[in-house]
This record gives sequence, structure tokens and C-alpha cells, in this order.
Amino acid sequence: MAGSHFTLAALATTAVPGLVVTGTQMLGSASDGDYESAVLRTADGDVIAIRRPRNQRAEARQSADLVAIRALSAGIRTRLPFGVPEYRGQAPIGQTRAIVTTYVRGKQLDTGALLARPALATSVGRAVAAVHALPTSFVTDAGLPSLTPFEVLRSAVSVMDRAVSTGLVPAALQERWEGAAKDQQLWQFTPTVVHGALGAESVLAMDDAVTGVLGWGELRLGDPAKDLAWILGGRDSTAFDSVLASYTTNGGGRDRQLPQRARVHHELETAQWLLHGVQVKSTEVVDDAVAMMHRLVDQVHSPLAKPLQGVSPETMEIGEVEQLLSSTERRHG
Repeated sequence: MAGSHFTLAALATTAVPGLVVTGTQMLGSASDGDYESAVLRTADGDVIAIRRPRNQRAEARQSADLVAIRALSAGIRTRLPFGVPEYRGQAPIGQTRAIVTTYVRGKQLDTGALLARPALATSVGRAVAAVHALPTSFVTDAGLPSLTPFEVLRSAVSVMDRAVSTGLVPAALQERWEGAAKDQQLWQFTPTVVHGALGAESVLAMDDAVTGVLGWGELRLGDPAKDLAWILGGRDSTAFDSVLASYTTNGGGRDRQLPQRARVHHELETAQWLLHGVQVKSTEVVDDAVAMMHRLVDQVHSPLAKPLQGVSPETMEIGEVEQLLSSTERRHG
């Protein structure tokens, strides 16, 4: 293992013609099971990264990520207030390939820090709003997925149904999720460009500012609430409220139901974790998912619990509904 970053450096010179590497170090820890990565300094002063997948799952994820970052043109990137890795080259190794990209500086975000650092929460809200404001055409031109509100709902219902069929979902959660699925108004939104897999591990930050976003393999048109669900991981919703306020101030959609849908997506992550445990036949994962769901039940029963159903229909004028539906048709017409 000690010499592996030198192997990766040699691979990088094959991937990028004319590249001269003057320094190298491993990126991440040796225990990172999916990828072997290194940061390289070059003779012309650049810093680049090279990553080799260690299994088929990682290879598929890297391939999807590569399609997405190549779709993010220079013009699109100027609209983003943070860095995104740029493709530099690739080299075959064994049955897979190593990918070279530019290196984006920053440390993985600590979700807990959002509560203590309001400026960081503001920066996260601005970053997510910038993604959602990107023109939808570049996503469709690249042949990336485009999900309608109905398809997003159908996907959520599928996760609910499969999780409930295991017999391990508490009745209180089943009732809560089914109520959300039946609330038609909750699922009325205008699909936007979404990162699709945002989480603390994909957001890089320095000095209370988002410096980069990684892991673009789920880039698509879809539900903007999906990109905000991960912030609900903390027990205190104050951080989510701060991010959401910044998101709205910086041009995020005026979607009244977005906080509720973000909560649905967040809660369904426990259902997906349960299904993963069942699929791989891991008692440990299944037990962990069940424990997470029981903690969710405790939160749902607390006086501060937020409902999943949308704002009551009386608060939305019929003209607003028609405007919402027509804007959706225009975006996808």
C-alpha cells in the first residue's frame, strides 16, 4: 500500500500526455473501501487528483460522475459559486480505469457545524440555490434523467411499499408516510436541475464557505427538496431553517411544500437503508435501520415534530395552482 500513490502518479502521466508530477500523497485513508486516490502536484504548479475504483459499484459510480462533470461546461461552471472537478484524462489499469481530474480544495462538511456557524449555513443555502437555478437544457442535452413530479412520487411510494412489506416499519411511520403520499399538493413542484446525491461527504468547505461539490453522478432534473434532505440529519432543525432561508434569499424556488418534501426524502433514507440491509442479508444493517426508524417515531411523537403533509389547500389560490402546473408544462414542453 505504501507505494500505491506512486503507482497512481505513474498512471496519471499515462492519462495526461506531457504531465510531469513533482509530488504525491494519498487522498483519504487506506480504509476507504471503494476508491484508491492520490493528490498530485505538477511541474506547472497545478494540483490534480487521480482515483481508481476498487469494485464494480465504485466503477459504476465513477462512470456516472464522469458523464455529469463533462456535461458541466465552462459556461455552466461560471454560474456556480464553488469548484467542481474537471476531467483531465484516464488510463486503464487491470479491468478498470483510473480517472484524473482537477483537485478541489476544502474539507468535507460537518453537518453539526451548520448550527454553530451561521455563515457556513448561509453558504450552503447559496450553493444549493445556484445548482437549482442552472438552465435545464444542458441536462437534457447531455441525455441525463429528467423526472416529473409524478415519477418522483412514484419512486417514493415504491420505497415506502417495499419497506412496509418487510413488516419492520413501525405503524406510526407507515401511517405518516402514506399520508404524505396521498397529499397531492405536496408533490406539485417545478422540476429543477438537482445534484441528486448531496450530503456532507460531497460538500467541501473552508473558512465558513462552500469551496466545492463532488459526486455528481445523480445529476438530473428532479425534486429540489432532495438536495436539502441531508441537512435534516441533525436533531435540531435550526440548521435546516438557516440553510432554507439562505436558499430562498438566493433565488431558490418559492415552493411552499419544499420543507415537507425534504423531510419525506430524509425519512425515506431509513427505509432505503432497511431495504439495502435486506438485499445484502445483513442483520447488522437491518437492526441499525430498525433502530433509526424507532428513533424517528420518538421524534414524530414529540411536541416539536413537523408534519409531512403540505400547507393546507385553502392557503393556495387556484390561480397559483394553475400557474404552478403551467410553469411545469413550459419547462418540459
